[in-house]
Amino acid sequence: MKFSLKQIALGTAIAVSSLSALAADTIKIGSVLSVTGPAAFLGDPELKTLQLYVEELNKKGGVLGRQLELVHYDDGSDANKANSFTKRLIEDDKIDILIGGTTTGATMSMVPLVTKAEVPFISLAGAVVVVEPVKKWVFKTPHTDRMAAEKVFEDMKKRNITKVALLSETSGFGQSGKKETEGVAAKYGITLIASETYGPKDTDASPQLTKIKNTDGVQAVFVFGLGQGPAIVTKNYRQLGITLPLYQSHGVASDEFLKLSGPAADGVRLPSPAQLIPEQLPANDPQKGIVAAYDAAYKMKYKSEASTFGGYAYDALLLTVDALKRAGSTDKAKVRDAIEATKGFVATSGTFNMSPEDHMGLNLSAFRMLEVKNGNWALVK
Repeated sequence: MKFSLKQIALGTAIAVSSLSALAADTIKIGSVLSVTGPAAFLGDPELKTLQLYVEELNKKGGVLGRQLELVHYDDGSDANKANSFTKRLIEDDKIDILIGGTTTGATMSMVPLVTKAEVPFISLAGAVVVVEPVKKWVFKTPHTDRMAAEKVFEDMKKRNITKVALLSETSGFGQSGKKETEGVAAKYGITLIASETYGPKDTDASPQLTKIKNTDGVQAVFVFGLGQGPAIVTKNYRQLGITLPLYQSHGVASDEFLKLSGPAADGVRLPSPAQLIPEQLPANDPQKGIVAAYDAAYKMKYKSEASTFGGYAYDALLLTVDALKRAGSTDKAKVRDAIEATKGFVATSGTFNMSPEDHMGLNLSAFRMLEVKNGNWALVK
């Protein structure tokens, strides 16, 4: 059978077009993270984790027979930029799902956009406001600020601490943490007898700590913030010679906090996912294999320690992949429904059991209480 040049040219054009369409048929995962700015030590490992595992998944054939494509932007720890980039991801990049929102402020600026566009969104921010009240298209992987306060108060109760000073950051995370801490204190027999705030870009918290130091009756101090601020507070705390027990939130659950704080961190207690202590978990802990594998893979790739923040991104990506497989497609409504139906999903942050009433799916047992001893994390028994 003979073909004309015109037929051959047309056939070639169709073949090239089909190959181009096939190459372009990726599953697009959008991401807006705080890779620079005050929240960089959260956002940087989040991005690195997503890049590492998208690459690994693609080497294994991708998901649903398609390659994953990570489209990411750095909001510079600026909630307004997070909003703009989210709009770009939805309207221009045509993403299938969104992972990100390093901070609560960034996340909440993104929520109206994903809600309107009906795009599944898994946030990496800590505040309870992200999922309470439940928002149809919004989920999250980190433990909430309320859970952090409760875990801290559980530990204080064991140490017969009842009178506490609170020092909270003026960021969205810090102020939500303040509200939740105030809301659950009485439940644990805790009275907040002093309350101060500091800004996320402040370079000195000595004035606030001096006020707390001079408040009669304070038995311990609880700091609620993230990024570099809590490390500055910790250094100031020691410089002022305050010897009371010092607690931080899960907003500093990273080796970067140890580096920034130095010896001043010794004695600090905080609630954390299991990710910081894989080697200290008992052999029968269902999370041990998962956190150890992530820890090893991250160290091998980046020659640095894994963090709980990277773990939140890892969990969000695995939840996404799991939902895509169960949905059997990238149909946004089906993927959203699949995420909401997640049950018994063991990850670095704990075991996720989502429901229409709970878009986080973790309980208090997912937190471990840690103490800094000689510059390292130790599990409080």
